[in-house]
Amino acid sequence: MAQVAVVGGGWAGLAAALALEEAGADFLLLEASPRLGGKVFTHRKDGFLVEGGPDASVRYKREVLELAGRFGLEPLGTLPAKPAAYILRRGRAHPLPEGLLQVVPGDFLGLVRTPLLSLGGKLRALYDLLLPRGRKEDESLRAFVERRLGLEVYEALVAPLAGGIYGGEPDELSMRAAFPQLLALEEKHRSLLLGAMRARRARPSREGGSLFFSFREGLGALTARMAAQVAEKTLLATPVLGVEPLGGRYRLHTPRGTLEAEALILATPAPVAGGLLRPFLPQATALLKGIPHIPAATASLAFREELPVEGHGLLMAKGEGYRVRGFTWTHRKWPGRAPEGFSLVRAYFSGEVARLSEAELVRVALEDLRRHLGQEVRPERTFAFRFPEGMPAYRVGHRERIRGLEMALLQAPGVFLAGNYLEGVGLPEVVRSGQRAAERALGYLALAPKAERL
Repeated sequence: MAQVAVVGGGWAGLAAALALEEAGADFLLLEASPRLGGKVFTHRKDGFLVEGGPDASVRYKREVLELAGRFGLEPLGTLPAKPAAYILRRGRAHPLPEGLLQVVPGDFLGLVRTPLLSLGGKLRALYDLLLPRGRKEDESLRAFVERRLGLEVYEALVAPLAGGIYGGEPDELSMRAAFPQLLALEEKHRSLLLGAMRARRARPSREGGSLFFSFREGLGALTARMAAQVAEKTLLATPVLGVEPLGGRYRLHTPRGTLEAEALILATPAPVAGGLLRPFLPQATALLKGIPHIPAATASLAFREELPVEGHGLLMAKGEGYRVRGFTWTHRKWPGRAPEGFSLVRAYFSGEVARLSEAELVRVALEDLRRHLGQEVRPERTFAFRFPEGMPAYRVGHRERIRGLEMALLQAPGVFLAGNYLEGVGLPEVVRSGQRAAERALGYLALAPKAERL
């Protein structure tokens, strides 16, 4: 019997396991697949280094940097590029406006100068300076941006940026859950533009010269270090088929047999956690099943030629007719990702198109790339990765749903959750959720009466 069973070996589960090990707790990490890392998957072949899932973390959130420092991994910044990213709108690629704060303009000159918006769109955005504060407790991203900055800013700028972060259609994203900082700017400064401008000026300078970072051997390098640290207490290819409470403990059913634990951390996607809790926490199951998950996929294409592209990547504005959500010019974004003379392009998908087969994803990515370039190109290598459970959608009311979930879990002392559906989809938030779940499990073990744990 273990003190804590951690179910799920993505970065949330690995972070929880590391925190438990550091505290000297007896734990067991169970992962259904033959590998650890979850959506973080670095593939190396024929001189190419390809990320199947996320390709970077951000410097201003410290969790991943601190974890990497523990293992002696040095962050690798992106290659210099100005502008770094473009948005395709009305058939043309426009550089992102200078001075963005998250997904909204944070610089008046950047807003006025951008060719991404029409004169009418810019004037409507400036009307934000005169508008009163909103009065809703929560509202959708689209409703918020339309109210403050206008429809054109939403469709041309905010929607492609937010879609790149959260996947799927961003219209119904909850401001309170997905962009609380922007909502706080309105509450504090009344004007979103003024608040964004002041917040951007107060923001510390970027360390290492770039906002995003990875590692020379890709994000999988950190997965490998974490996995090696907890290898002796890890069971791979061991799905948990069911969980049952057992007088202050929990019994887990697996193809290898049953095992028991005093506390349980579910670091799985929300639908999986909901299925495991159904027999004894139906209310929690209903709340977990109510969090939509949008399928996601990527296709990377390698070319034995230098493609006519600029910056690090291209996002698609609404209504452009592309099936890809955007492209990353990987060979221009990161050093050492492709052999000399090759171009490496990554297309990413979300929604129904992400359910296509790997071969179809490659075909669609190539069609959209040829359309954008206006020329015939033939890849030398292709790589495709599918994530059916994809990304959680933080719909309006998400924070209330999570609070309800926490209340429901009080009926099952010793059960804790971790994952990207709780308080953020980024890698730092995922790591933080695992560490927080471990802290709560350790606190529970210290406080639970010994008789309940025998």
